[in-house]
Amino acid sequence: MRLNLNSDLSEGWGPFEMGDDAALIEVVSTANIACGLHGGEPRIMREALRRARDRGVSVGAHPGYADLYGFGRRPMQLPAAEVESLILYQLGALAALARAEGMALTHVKPHGALNNQASADPALADTVARAVAGFDAGLILLAPVFSELALAGDRAGLRVALEVFADRAYSPDGQLAPRSQPGAVLHRPAESLAHVQRMIDGGGVVTIDGALLPTAFHSICVHGDGPLAVQTAVALRQALLEQSHELLPLPALMD
Repeated sequence: MRLNLNSDLSEGWGPFEMGDDAALIEVVSTANIACGLHGGEPRIMREALRRARDRGVSVGAHPGYADLYGFGRRPMQLPAAEVESLILYQLGALAALARAEGMALTHVKPHGALNNQASADPALADTVARAVAGFDAGLILLAPVFSELALAGDRAGLRVALEVFADRAYSPDGQLAPRSQPGAVLHRPAESLAHVQRMIDGGGVVTIDGALLPTAFHSICVHGDGPLAVQTAVALRQALLEQSHELLPLPALMD
């Protein structure tokens, strides 16, 4: 298969580190860079951009709710205009830093609660897609499989890359199992590797109860904030390459 391996980076803040950006940049083919509201700040964002540029890794924005205390993982109910403005604000900030480093954004992947809520709520999904398309209609929307967000991207005329998660289990409806549910987060590299292998072999998402939900997918995510994120990404990359899968940056995969 032609696949993309992505990770969420630049999610620290000042002296507070979150994940190992330098190590992950050496492994993944696409980086989703936090834009300052749930994590990340200008210095960290710019460092991640420079590393990605030097490594040939495609970069995109990872906008979330303005929720540093909750790391953007607490659901919020905001007016559509406010959500759209929050997304545009974050895309603009990252795009400015990327331009200064001779780079351009290639995609957008919402973070945390914004991503989860937009995956289930058609109205919120349309708001997110509208913000992305309004900023740059050439951007790729990286959206979960079986999500309203993916459908909204199609409606907005965006290229949509479908994403599965190496380190998260799926509910029977194809949505991510809540983090509070036992077994929802896969912590060990061997667990994530087996999970991805089942999805590749089955041609779809394998749910937490063992059912197969057939679907195409383009990109595999390893969350960058996990304690074993680097080990998981390394093991996954090695296994995929050994099986003759081709790992590409997101624009090359979608063109």
